[in-house]
Amino acid sequence: MSVAAGRLLAGHNRISTQALTSVARAAAAEALGVPPQDVRADWTDDDGLLALSLVTPIAVPSLTSVLRDPARVAGFGGPIWDRAVAAKARILQRVTELSGAQLSRVDIRISGASVSDGGRVR
Repeated sequence: MSVAAGRLLAGHNRISTQALTSVARAAAAEALGVPPQDVRADWTDDDGLLALSLVTPIAVPSLTSVLRDPARVAGFGGPIWDRAVAAKARILQRVTELSGAQLSRVDIRISGASVSDGGRVR
């Protein structure tokens, strides 16, 4: 129940799976530096909480730019493995913050690389 102008209002709110999926895709895209339309998000029940599974590419610097300047890897947030591990916590926090949904975990499968010569992705 919610409180409005000192009164309790009965009822409930629901967020559709489609809306949750859009939020999850946007959060993953933000964390991994790719367009939201490149992210696939699926939900499963995990003992009453939501488990989020993502399949997504990740932004990486071009190999040519890394050969010229190895610090480009750090500019993108470090190695792919480290970035994916760190992204889990950021995505979980962001989806919870925006939707109010209680997530048990976020699983990420990196499906490819999106080569970018842009700056930092986070």
